[in-house]
Amino acid sequence: MPRQAAAAVAAEAVMEVEEVGEPEDQEERWARLLPELLSEVVRRVEASGCERWPARKDVVSCACVCRRWREAAVAVVRPPAESGKITFPSSLKQPGPRESPMQCFIKRNKKNSTFFLYLGFTNSPMDKGKFLMAARRFRRGPHTEYIISLDAEGLSQGSHAYMGKLRSDFWGTNFKIYDSKPPYDGAKASSSRSSRRFGSRRISPQVSAGNYEVGQISYKYNLLKSRGPRRMYCTLECPSTQETWDNALKTKFRKPTGPTILRNKAPRWHEHLQCWCLNFHGRVTVASVKNFQLVAAADPSDPTSTVDEETVLLQFGKVDDDIFTMDYRQPLSAFQAFAISLSSFGTKLACE
Repeated sequence: MPRQAAAAVAAEAVMEVEEVGEPEDQEERWARLLPELLSEVVRRVEASGCERWPARKDVVSCACVCRRWREAAVAVVRPPAESGKITFPSSLKQPGPRESPMQCFIKRNKKNSTFFLYLGFTNSPMDKGKFLMAARRFRRGPHTEYIISLDAEGLSQGSHAYMGKLRSDFWGTNFKIYDSKPPYDGAKASSSRSSRRFGSRRISPQVSAGNYEVGQISYKYNLLKSRGPRRMYCTLECPSTQETWDNALKTKFRKPTGPTILRNKAPRWHEHLQCWCLNFHGRVTVASVKNFQLVAAADPSDPTSTVDEETVLLQFGKVDDDIFTMDYRQPLSAFQAFAISLSSFGTKLACE
């Protein structure tokens, strides 16, 4: 149990401290630790070498003990943009690291149209990775929806683990990303499903869950089937990296930060191989029309804006029949990167 694991870690860290009296309740005993001692316990767990899962679950165990332990964990554990680690469920909607990408992979199950996102791919079949999110494709009349959830089994919009969804048009060339939580104060949901709440035992705070539009993805029409790779553009509401970690745990930011515009990096034509090529630095090994790299694009409404058009912010590509790598970095979150990657699956009726 998480509470028992955290208690064991705490006991090891404070074994030299003499207990005075016996509290009536086990949870109350750990909650009454001195703030300095409690922070030291969490710091020792964070610094104990648990860089990757499953060892990193000890940090989550500490945060599960009670409210005071959770507050101590928040004060010690840093968000992905600073630490380069995914620790809590709320980390999935926070920007990734700036210097080096967060390396993930997606497993596809064609039989039931499900997709599973994992952290940490070493190109080894023995590495099962850390499960992060799952998605299932549904047909809703002329539209296709991908329901994204924290629970690999609870893949429905009514689930308490519902994270958001991706919705396509009939042609499969335009998509909208919806978040289950408001992206900023005052945001209005696009549906009435706002009364559901996340389970009280989750680390993320209880907030109303609905559908808030946070991004759009479009694939350029190619009705004449002229030769060339897919071209795609994304407009996203990305979380602000200036927010405090306390505010980040609420997966909200105080005000709209303006859109982030991305476009796919143009590949080059290789005469000898007779194909379009991109350098995926060994992370993609199978040629596929689904493969892409996204870079920042200048805002057309602001001719004075300057952006870095060379750094790849999201890279997605095939390595096996049903395995795809997904590497992302700031300003994208894992949730946004996963949603964008899901748009690459399926037939694009108006694209080559």
